[in-house]
Amino acid sequence: MSPSGYRESRELFVRRWGEMGATWGISRTMAEIHALLFTATEPLCTDDIMAALNISRGNASMNVRELLNWGLIHRVHTREDRRIYFQAECDVWEMFRTISRERQRREVEPIIETIERCRLMVDAQPRTHDADERRRAQIYTKRLEEMRDFLHMTNSASALLARAGKGNLRRALKLLSKAIR
Repeated sequence: MSPSGYRESRELFVRRWGEMGATWGISRTMAEIHALLFTATEPLCTDDIMAALNISRGNASMNVRELLNWGLIHRVHTREDRRIYFQAECDVWEMFRTISRERQRREVEPIIETIERCRLMVDAQPRTHDADERRRAQIYTKRLEEMRDFLHMTNSASALLARAGKGNLRRALKLLSKAIR
């Protein structure tokens, strides 16, 4: 691949990763910085990130800090340079585990807590004599319980995938594939 082919390919990956991140509810810039560091062959400093993505220092710093909080990138110190450099976690499997854990903590657990709070609100209300209202409340509560159960199952499946490791996952997928035929 020519040097320009490499650069174009890398830019395309960074751009698409940013678009994907935006659909997941994280900022496009945060996802682009992650992709830039993931594809970099050496650690990059904030100035490198700013230049590559044409973003401000504040934007770069804020998103780098968030990536550090997620555990998707790490600080790298060098003796010959006082600047702080950053490097992405390049083990895709570990990246998956980190993202799954953080998404569960930030997104799934709060909605499960909200579902429980909503159920308790319905249960705490005095029983109405209106049969239609009782029927609607029962349907609503049942749907909330089904959603809660679904979220618990997907969390369990995600946790199993993360613990399985690549080799065990392949075996598990073969067994699952046979089981659902």
